[in-house]
Amino acid sequence: MSDLLLVRHGETEWSANGRHTGRTDVPLTARGVEEAVSLAPFFRDRQPALVLTSPLRRAVATADLAGLAGGVSDPDLYEWDYGGYEGVTTAEILRDRPGWSLWTDGVPPGDAEHPGESAAEVGARADRVLARVADVLRADRGNAVLVAHGHLLRVLTARYLGLPPQDGRLFLLRTGTFSVLSTEHGLPVIAGWNTSP
Repeated sequence: MSDLLLVRHGETEWSANGRHTGRTDVPLTARGVEEAVSLAPFFRDRQPALVLTSPLRRAVATADLAGLAGGVSDPDLYEWDYGGYEGVTTAEILRDRPGWSLWTDGVPPGDAEHPGESAAEVGARADRVLARVADVLRADRGNAVLVAHGHLLRVLTARYLGLPPQDGRLFLLRTGTFSVLSTEHGLPVIAGWNTSP
């Protein structure tokens, strides 16, 4: 069976400042561009059978700069919709809601463009992505690559391992890194995590 490679987009101004960046389409910083370019040698000798990207430009640009041009945009790879917490830092949220956790407490509704999502809703999107890549992986025609966002990829990893979406909290994921989900003896495993070339 082939591997599923996860790429978190490079740094943005909002990720550098710890702002929840769901659907807001912010560009990569200069450092984010460097992070994305640094991934290119890893993918140079690999010819993935499938590349899917979030529609947001920080993910698309990361894919292109990493040598993964021609990926297919998949709306199920959007980042978690943070609703009323879009653009807000965790520190700011904790001032009003001590002990708050995205994973267990969720987000309040926002405006029409940011209605918010629960962990279960993000998990359902992750499950759809995993179903789409399953045939490619089982056929062993080559690896599949997903270029997307931190929280979404953490939820997707939990679901790949058969865990509930909330267990994505266990998998810290930095910008401009790649991770490898694989199998051992027919069971899902993490073969590499938060790797920088």
